[in-house]
Amino acid sequence: MIFQAKTKTCGLPVMLAALSMVAGTAAYAADEGSIARGGRLYDKWYSVIGQDAPAASHKLYPTEAEYADKPGTNWRCKECHGWDGMGVDGAYSGGKHFSGIKGINGMKGGDPAAVVALLSAPAHGYGDYLGEQDLTDLANFVVQGQDAYADYVSDSKIVGDVERGKQVFGTVCANCHGADGKLPKEMPPLASLTGNPWELMHKVLNGQPKEVMPALRAFDHQNAADVIAYIEAELPKE
Repeated sequence: MIFQAKTKTCGLPVMLAALSMVAGTAAYAADEGSIARGGRLYDKWYSVIGQDAPAASHKLYPTEAEYADKPGTNWRCKECHGWDGMGVDGAYSGGKHFSGIKGINGMKGGDPAAVVALLSAPAHGYGDYLGEQDLTDLANFVVQGQDAYADYVSDSKIVGDVERGKQVFGTVCANCHGADGKLPKEMPPLASLTGNPWELMHKVLNGQPKEVMPALRAFDHQNAADVIAYIEAELPKE
């Protein structure tokens, strides 16, 4: 109604400006809140829904892998598929997190309903624990929320603008993490976590399960990269 009233008064220029604004929102056609919550579910779904981890290990997790006897770890989606979503072809191609399981990157741009069906099937078993909205959010993350980490990570380091990151950190992150990144005291200093840029990027974009940490997903992802670049370059690691 506001656009209509102004168009009658100002004519074509205002109408074109209104159409331009609408076109500018096209990138947000996806529900960014759902995708961010799905990212937190991908991280640690049982914390998000306020439940304990399953008592038995996930049936698809290899028995010879590092965390075979730790259900609280091997039921986390990220443990099999990686923070970068590339599984055995990505950051989890070796080391203690190696499981040999493929990533979810092949599902980018796919059908969320197909992902829900896969998650709910007996093999994955998430339908026994997650509700309809949970499964939808997780599927939305898998289909629409995987991010081109290659655009922001080079040689296992985040590529960002330190000065811009300083401004974002000082106005958003410092409120909870302190100016030096050492809060809350029960967690390690933020700068000590930059060795895993994929995880840090994931949490800055999607938030932390069962915490009030904001998710920056609806903003340009470069903002998240800039924040991490600042944390790595300027904040103390101890």
